[in-house]
Formats: sequence, structure tokens, C-alpha cells
Amino acid sequence: MSDPSRLVEAGEGFDPPRLADPLIVDRIYRDGISQADDTPSANEMASCLPPLRQPLPEDPAFAGVTQLLGAFADQVLRPSEVLEQLKERIAASACGREAVLRLVPGAEEAARESDHRYRQGRPRPLEGIAFGIKDIIDVEGAMVTSGSHLTEDRVAAADACVVAALRAAGAIAFAMTATTEFAAGSPHNPRFGTVSNPYDRDRWTGGSSTGSGAALAARLMPLALGTDTGGSIRVPSCWCGTSGLKPSRELVSRRGVSPLSWTLDHVGPMARSAQDIARVLPFLADGGKAELLKEVETILRQPGVQGLRLGVPVNWFADCADRAVLDNWQAALKRFEELGCRLVSLPHLDIERWHQAGWVILQSELASLYSPRLDRAEDFDPGFLGRLKAGLGFSAADYGQALQSRAEAMQQWLAAMETVDAVVTPGIGGEAGRLADLTVEIDRQHLGFQSVISRNTMIFDLIGFPALMLPSGLGRSGLPTGIQIVAKPRRDALSLRLGMAYQTITDWHRLMPKHLA
Repeated sequence: MSDPSRLVEAGEGFDPPRLADPLIVDRIYRDGISQADDTPSANEMASCLPPLRQPLPEDPAFAGVTQLLGAFADQVLRPSEVLEQLKERIAASACGREAVLRLVPGAEEAARESDHRYRQGRPRPLEGIAFGIKDIIDVEGAMVTSGSHLTEDRVAAADACVVAALRAAGAIAFAMTATTEFAAGSPHNPRFGTVSNPYDRDRWTGGSSTGSGAALAARLMPLALGTDTGGSIRVPSCWCGTSGLKPSRELVSRRGVSPLSWTLDHVGPMARSAQDIARVLPFLADGGKAELLKEVETILRQPGVQGLRLGVPVNWFADCADRAVLDNWQAALKRFEELGCRLVSLPHLDIERWHQAGWVILQSELASLYSPRLDRAEDFDPGFLGRLKAGLGFSAADYGQALQSRAEAMQQWLAAMETVDAVVTPGIGGEAGRLADLTVEIDRQHLGFQSVISRNTMIFDLIGFPALMLPSGLGRSGLPTGIQIVAKPRRDALSLRLGMAYQTITDWHRLMPKHLA
């Protein structure tokens, strides 16, 4: 067996998931999280989360996870029918040609098996739900390229843990979705091109889970996997008007996923609603499934939030945000008050310094992983190459001090949240950025992507707290805006509880691009 920590030599086939993850040894310190004994059987999990009956849209391809599970259980719809409709939509859609790179071999056979299981009355918890996979997450037998020329036509030998977990629950690995190069490149991917926003083709989806965000908004799939290192699940969720969760650090396994920054990388679900994410999350958890399943079962049956205390930041998050984004955030806070929540101001926090520390860590670790490939620098995406070179410019002291800042940030955020249950921030500071000049408009000023996109998201990659992005309304140009709900470590279900409650009294998550409505 090859040594997974050895960097691939020049001239060999480049296989990014084989790059070293120095934190893999830390997994033995995950106190109180059982890795085996607490794992319920598929039947137990299915009985805990029975399908909910919700009206189906006229076009079943528009249905979300919860709606589809109910329709499949009632046998008014078959997984194989939905899969064929989704394939047809992808083939006929400009967004499909951009967002979906290739279909996963074996999806049709898996759908037929799901049909059979429903007929026999033995479906698994997510039976028949087709899901997309960001093109840095391994799927056995599928070409997985990390959006790079360097990987050539690499075929994954085995499923990443997160894909295997969804398959074990009955979900169908369906399509590989576009990404920026190694999840850190520019919007204009040199191998596969640009993924434009389904709401406005002159705008970007947000990165780096570009294809997953666009495909969900365009109703090409009900569920997708993304990764988040500086905001790469939450940015496209915000700009595409969908819902996405960056889970707690290490809640979802990163095995079989191309690394970008071993300190900051997260893998998580993207869907159309917090409720859909809640139904999926227990099956993704890498340990602690029984506890999470119990929490999710409770919130699905009783999503009330009365009496919860919500922290409201007093600095940083609103300092570089368009007035429309802030108005929608303030309106969301009022809706939470209507639901019985109490708003509490957070103390002033030194987030700018921690934000910069996050970028030092990300680019330093990126450089350590990918600098051996600089012999092929001409094949890199310019945006990715720029971040790689920036990472090479940091000293060991810079990197060490950034890690010290990370520990400080975690401690201070825990202290700031001691008297609150969760925090609600604005989402991304402006509507979807313009592809022509790579700018985001904030109060009539055009700011570069780098100064806006990760500003409200990076901090929660740095400290590892769960962060849920939800649609909050429309901005000046009629494009989606978002809010972010942040909970304490391993309290992912609480963020989803708040998201579900908010989405029961708002319809923003039901909006879709005008050409689909």
C-alpha cells in the first residue's frame, strides 16, 4: 500500500486526496463521540425520521428532499422517474451544462433498486434521493478532477466517507458538480469554464461549490455536497438563494476529499431548506449519530424556538454590507422575535485580526500541499496560483502566530456566546458578484471579490462552529440575500431548528429564478 503522506512526484498521475492531512492524528481526541457503538441501524434511523407528507410541486423535479421522501413512500412517484427528469433538465439547461460536469456511473441502477425497495416496503432513510457531489469529493468509478488540468482524467478508486454514508442511507450518487480549481481558484475555471448564477447569467454563483449552488437553484437536483474552507458552502447558498450548512469541525469526515487547508476544511450538505438539511445531516455524521438523530427527530416534530436567546453582533459583520442586505437581516431578526426569541447584543470582538489569521492558515497550508506542482504553474488557474504564491510568502512564525490566534478566537467566541444559544449575522455583504469585473456592489460602490466574499464566513471556518446560510430576501437588483445562523460546537441541530422555524414563516427559500417560475 502506498504511503498516503508522501507527496506525489512530478510526472506521476496527480491524486489530490493522497496529500497529507497532519491533523488526522487528532481524531483520537474527539472526547465523548462514539465511533461505532452508538450507530443505529438503517431501520432504526428510518423509523426515527419517518417521511413527512408535503404537497408536491407540479414538476416533481422542483421537489426537495422532504417532499420526495413522502411521495416515494406513498408510491405516487418513483426514484427512477425523478432521476430521468433531472437528467433531461440538465441536458436541456444552460445552467446544467455549466454546473454539472458529468453524471455518475451506476445512478440508473441505484434508482431501480430504490424503486424495488419501496415496492417491498423496506426503504432506507434517504431512499431514492439523487445528490450532486462537488468535484473534489471522491465517488468510486467516477472521474474526479478537482477542476484542474493537473489531475487529467483521474478516476476515483473508492467513495469518500461522506458519499459512502449517503449511499448507505439509500441516496443516489448522481452528478459531479463544478468547482473552482482545488476549491481555491477564480470564477473562470481554466478546464471547465465559468458557472454563472441561475438568477442572472452576468453574475457568479459564488465559490468554490459553484456547481452545487447553481444546480440546486436551477432545480437540477434536490441535494448536493459541498466543501467550506473560507465560505465555499455558504457563499453559493447565499447568492443562489438556497440553504447550506457548514457543520461543526470534524462532524462530517473529510476522508476521500481533496484537501485545501487541513485546519479549515469542512464538508457539508446543501439543499433548498433547513428542513431538508436536517433530514440528511444525521446520516453524514462521523460519530455521534445517535445523539444527533435524536436531536433532529425532536426538531422535525417540534421546531419551536420560543425562549431562545440570539446574539446580535455589534461590529464587523455589518461594516461592509449593502443597505438592502442589512435591512433583510434586521427584518429576519424581527421575525425571530415574533417566534419568541430574545435578541442580545454580543460584545465587541476583534474579528478582523482573526479573519486575517484564517487567510494566513489557508494559504500557508495550500502552499505546503500544492507547491510541489509549481513545475506546471502554467496549467494552474491564475487565482489559485496567486493564493499559492501568497502562501509561500508567509514565514513559519506567521503561520504559528495565526494558529495561536485561532485558539484565542475559539476561546473568545465561546465566552461571547456563553449567555446566548446562537448568533444571527448578515450573510454575504452584497448580491451576487459581477463576472465581468469580479466585483460586488455595496451601497453603489464596486468592491473586489476578495474583500467581500469571505468576510462574514471565514471566522467560522477558523473556529469550527456550525454555520447555516439561509435566504433572507432580495436585494436592490432582485437577487437573493442571506442570513447566517451560528451555534456552538456540535450544536448543529440547534442552528437547523432556528432555520426551520424561520422558514415556516417566510417564503424566501421557495423563490426560484424567474425563468423557472
